[in-house]
Amino acid sequence: MSAFVHWQEELFVLGQALVALALGGLLGWEREASGKQAGLRTHMLVCLSAMLFVKLGQFLIMDSAHYYKPEAVRADPIHIIGAVATGISFLGAGTIFRGGDGAQPQGLTTAASLLCTSALGVAVAIDRYILAVGATLMTLFILNTLQKVMVKYDKSLK
Repeated sequence: MSAFVHWQEELFVLGQALVALALGGLLGWEREASGKQAGLRTHMLVCLSAMLFVKLGQFLIMDSAHYYKPEAVRADPIHIIGAVATGISFLGAGTIFRGGDGAQPQGLTTAASLLCTSALGVAVAIDRYILAVGATLMTLFILNTLQKVMVKYDKSLK
């Protein structure tokens, strides 16, 4: 494959990176505005890294096909997604804490938003832009609108 084709692919991936940064940024902006630990930059980097891990895995699979016999290359893209989910789950676990005296755990929603953000990055990497944008909007609804509803509901119980 010529170097020019590689440049075109890599420029396209950089465009995808911008989409991932924008979608992750939307979720991070909401978390930041809510005063949560993982905010704008964290969500942007999670979405970008998930997208890059998937794209780099795809490139490795394609490049390996040029150097090895087809039967010698065993590739399973699902393992890449599983590794991303595991890594982000570990990161999300760091946002969860429980106060003394048996208080309710804090940070669960932020951890879930990080995991969701990584899935958005994967969706962008596999060219599922409508799905990624739609899921971003749904997540924003859950994080923002449902939070306001829950606060009003909680106040009505007291």
